[in-house]
Amino acid sequence: MRILAVDLGDVRTGLAAGEDLTGTVQPLEVIVERDPERRFDKIVSAAEAFGPDLVLVGLPINMDDTEGPRALAARAFGARVAERTGLRVDFHDERLSSFEADEALKGSGLTHKGKKKIQDAIAAANILEDWLRR
Repeated sequence: MRILAVDLGDVRTGLAAGEDLTGTVQPLEVIVERDPERRFDKIVSAAEAFGPDLVLVGLPINMDDTEGPRALAARAFGARVAERTGLRVDFHDERLSSFEADEALKGSGLTHKGKKKIQDAIAAANILEDWLRR
């Protein structure tokens, strides 16, 4: 099954692709868009171009295991994706995915600007890798 993972952000949204049979995961791109509707359209376009069987949305669960406003927004986003594309949508706890992406990039030699260009796609890949291990 082909999977598109989404690390949803207010400005930067990371995308990663994976395959459950092989367990392979790869960061795809970071969509930079401040306008929520244009950001949604770009994410849907990327999903339609990739042709996944499943869209996996990172769910920002609080450290006390509760869901706050950002988690509710992620669930609403997932519902919109499913409605617009007809694709199956699932959610996965994204706690620490961005922190892990930062840690992975520490010794990369990239500039701060270079890291920002790929950090969210790596976070999306981390979400997908964790989901595949479950």
